[in-house]
Amino acid sequence: MHNINLFAKTVLSISVCCISTVGLAATEVHSAHASSAEIATIAAQADTQSHQSHQSHQSHQSHQSHQSHQSHQSHQSHQSHQSHQSHQSHQSHQSHQSHQSHQSDSSVQESQSHDHRKEHGAQVYAVSTLDTQWQVNDHAEGVLKSKLQTRIGTDENKLFVKIHSDKQESQATEYDAKLLYSRMISDFWDVQAGVRYRHEVNQQEHQTDREDKFDAVFGLHGLAPYFFETDAYFYLGEDQYAALSLETTRDLLLTQKLIAQPYLDVDVILQDDAKYAKKTGLNRAAVGVEMRYEISKNIMPYISAGYEYTKGDQHTDWQSATDSEQSGLYAIGLRFRF
Repeated sequence: MHNINLFAKTVLSISVCCISTVGLAATEVHSAHASSAEIATIAAQADTQSHQSHQSHQSHQSHQSHQSHQSHQSHQSHQSHQSHQSHQSHQSHQSHQSHQSHQSDSSVQESQSHDHRKEHGAQVYAVSTLDTQWQVNDHAEGVLKSKLQTRIGTDENKLFVKIHSDKQESQATEYDAKLLYSRMISDFWDVQAGVRYRHEVNQQEHQTDREDKFDAVFGLHGLAPYFFETDAYFYLGEDQYAALSLETTRDLLLTQKLIAQPYLDVDVILQDDAKYAKKTGLNRAAVGVEMRYEISKNIMPYISAGYEYTKGDQHTDWQSATDSEQSGLYAIGLRFRF
């Protein structure tokens, strides 16, 4: 019985040892598996970290490469933009030079084709004035006076045509016409030269005699100090005829349309050996004031009042001497300018 128990204990002890050995082996195997799993896990983590690091490195390299590529592209784009700007600037400069050259050529062509003298008083213009008035004196003697003046040319060179006619009551018409070339010699004065034609009617007791005469004319036309418009002429003609004439006027603006114009007309005979000669010296003088209303610059009615002195005719074989006369003059008229 004691042996059986010992055997049983021995078997039990061996069984326990085997079980312990098997458990320890299993534990070691499990530990080995766990350690292997941990090692595998660590290796996997290390591999993952290495892969991530490699990816990060690749990503960083790719990013750097991308940045470098972008920087290169930006540099290329900047260079291209600079080149484009430079090209545009060059094209703009060339276009500007071409435009300037074209403008210069155009200016030269315009300068060649455009007459700059027209901008400095060389343009041609024409002005005509027609003046008609009915005039009476203190003796109730009436005369119809008409004047036509035409001026054509430039400021420097002009041609004047002046026609004057007198038609006294119950008598034939007397008239004279002047054709004058006018040349500017200063800002306010022209020198003039030309010819005058005179048609004179001499009424005698039983006959009427008409004479046609030509005179050379030299004179000045312009603006005297204090704005007096002045015409001064010297005449030389047949029959030892020599004479001077002076006409001057000045405008005084009362309003923009109502204008007073004092005037002075003087005729001086220096010498005259004609059949119907006039007395030498101051042969005629007229002074007065004209008042006109400018409806427009083309239509101007007016009235005037003045004083006239005439010296008369000298004694010749064909006429008797006459005395000097003085008289008031009163007129109404209409002036056209076109």
